[in-house]
Amino acid sequence: MEDIEIKSVIHKYAFDELAEDEKKLLQKAMKATDNSYAPYSKFRVGAAVLMDNGVTYIGANQENAAYPSGLCAERTAIFAANAQHPKNKIVALAIAARNENGFTNIPVSPCGQCRQVILEVETRYQQPIKILLYGTDAVYVVESVKEILPLQFTSESLQ
Repeated sequence: MEDIEIKSVIHKYAFDELAEDEKKLLQKAMKATDNSYAPYSKFRVGAAVLMDNGVTYIGANQENAAYPSGLCAERTAIFAANAQHPKNKIVALAIAARNENGFTNIPVSPCGQCRQVILEVETRYQQPIKILLYGTDAVYVVESVKEILPLQFTSESLQ
């Protein structure tokens, strides 16, 4: 047997320590939670993606009584951005979540499906996407989805 150690680096900031452009992107994600359709879970997630051309797209989770038919905020934002600007790269993704008590204290990270989509976009454009995760107590920043998805399934996995 052999152990494989995997290390991830997650930067933890107070909101006020962030650069102005990062604050603005997070504020757009926070505002995007207003567009969430979450009548079942009451868990509203908003996302904002910043493209390399300066354009920002937002997304919000969309639930459905048939749960698998819904879609996460991250993917709605990413797919909208890629559909409108297929030649432009996504450089940053901000995510915020709130429940009936307000925004979460601890940052919420993307689900497995969203992590896989972010990985595919990073691979497609050969550029990491900075991910900002908002919580009232802290903001987590990772330089690439690979930091939170250390074992990746990519096109090489299909060989």
